[in-house]
Amino acid sequence: MKGIVLAGGTGSRLFPLTKITNKHLLPIFDKPMIYYPIQTLVDAGIQDLLIVTGGRNSGDFLRLLANGKEFGLKHINYTYQEGEGGIADALALAEHFSDGSKICVILGDNIIEGSIAQAVREFERQEHGAKILLKEVHDAERFGVAEIKGDRVVGIEEKPAKPKSNYAVTGIYLYDETVFDKTRTLEPSARGELEITDVNNAYIREGTMTFNYLEGWWTDAGTFESLLRAAKLVHRTREQQEAPRSAAAEAKRK
Repeated sequence: MKGIVLAGGTGSRLFPLTKITNKHLLPIFDKPMIYYPIQTLVDAGIQDLLIVTGGRNSGDFLRLLANGKEFGLKHINYTYQEGEGGIADALALAEHFSDGSKICVILGDNIIEGSIAQAVREFERQEHGAKILLKEVHDAERFGVAEIKGDRVVGIEEKPAKPKSNYAVTGIYLYDETVFDKTRTLEPSARGELEITDVNNAYIREGTMTFNYLEGWWTDAGTFESLLRAAKLVHRTREQQEAPRSAAAEAKRK
């Protein structure tokens, strides 16, 4: 399976921080934001990656990431999105890279505590279709929201005023090769963008959409509030992970 990190857009909600840099290069605690989704894919066993970026600072990704040696990678692929056509538009640029393979797509501002390895392994065994990862949240109206009946997702609404559930569709998607056929049939939304929710609903209408619940915390980092929340969550998790090691080292010294 191949991995795609979507890191384009203008980051207008984070202006003026994004006036001179791409949103995905901003720091989350002690690392650039883009490091976290890349590490999520690598930890799931995905080694063949494409970064989709855009804007005036796209070259900074190459200077920062190079060929991915810091992540144990031999090579990272890059492609450029002109303008701001939405997530589905950015995804369409990855068709040449996918080359008929299944893909795992992650938004460049999505940061998680846990692992997606199990979902990736399950989707590798899934004959065709798509898989999304859901997370229960208290502010579902900010996200695409899944309507669930039994063990099926029967629909997704984008930022609904009255959500039909508290399960947000996280920015992590697994697709078969037909995803690019679906992006070609999309019409721009009222925002003038090709929406990823429309892609997911196309799979739902086919009856080929599956889902997993995401374990641990999850956040985006596209607003000032969520950028701060992401840094605090990463810091807290890092402290929790380091505490046992510090205690063990102290015990050895004694």
